[in-house]
Amino acid sequence: MPAPAFSLSRRDFLMTTSLAAAGTFAGCVTGDGLAGGIIDTHTHFYNPTRPQGVPWPPQGEPTLYRPILPAEYIAMTRPLGVTGTVIVEASAWVEDNQWVLDLAENKPFIVGFVGHLTPGDPEFPAQLKRFARNRLFRGIRIGGEIMQKALQDPATLDDVRRLADHNLALDILLSPDQLPDVEPFAAKVPSLRIIIDHVANVPITPPPHPNRWVSGLAGCHYSPNVVMKVSGLVEGSGKRGGQAPRDLEFYRPVLDAVWHIFGEDRLLYASNWPVSALFADYATVQRLAVEYFTAKGPRTVGKVFRTNAAHVYRTVHR
Repeated sequence: MPAPAFSLSRRDFLMTTSLAAAGTFAGCVTGDGLAGGIIDTHTHFYNPTRPQGVPWPPQGEPTLYRPILPAEYIAMTRPLGVTGTVIVEASAWVEDNQWVLDLAENKPFIVGFVGHLTPGDPEFPAQLKRFARNRLFRGIRIGGEIMQKALQDPATLDDVRRLADHNLALDILLSPDQLPDVEPFAAKVPSLRIIIDHVANVPITPPPHPNRWVSGLAGCHYSPNVVMKVSGLVEGSGKRGGQAPRDLEFYRPVLDAVWHIFGEDRLLYASNWPVSALFADYATVQRLAVEYFTAKGPRTVGKVFRTNAAHVYRTVHR
């Protein structure tokens, strides 16, 4: 995965990001940019009515605690041009990896699955070998604490390296404070494709942004094997009940900061549905991203909304 074409010192980045101002959106989506359709690289599916239930979401969250299955998602998103999705684990139970793979087996709309296994666990090598046999299994997701453990524990780091050996990817769910650890972690596994979820969960507030988030972004500039999902924006507003701002200008400073570091080759569109539905409807989530990237031109739109997913996840088309 090539590094961005621009060059930026850490000092310059820290200064320019803190001064980033909202610009003016212009333009519309062109057939060239989205002619191949949209791949949403972050959705969750689960069914609380199973006999064993689910470990997440909690029963007290009625918007989420119900069967969330592909038919609903497809009916909602196909009119919006979505032609495929990558599912990301919503359960820490090992056998729920198999449940999702079985769910996806006869659904060509599902082009990949990011599962849950724990590097450093004695069973990890065997579990990874088992699930990697399924071509829809495209990697795993870990939390920032596992990434930090791998920086100190050779056995955990060895397990992470096994992902690269299988040509799989690694999603990381981070807090803004954990983002600076991505650069040293990525340097230890340079052949591994690493995806930061949800713009590292930064709160969407006016600049200046949290210092460690800003410095962590700067470090990612020097880590060409790291990409970022443009997701978690409406969640970052903190405004539940569908009350997240619908105006792109509210989110532009964060998007500008992310674009400045990752550029068109290292960003992925993702919705985080159904979690995003707590804050805004799907059409709003997608529109915010489309409006922002359309201003960058049709080539950028095509990469962020489709072809980067194929490169990063090696998505399966059936």
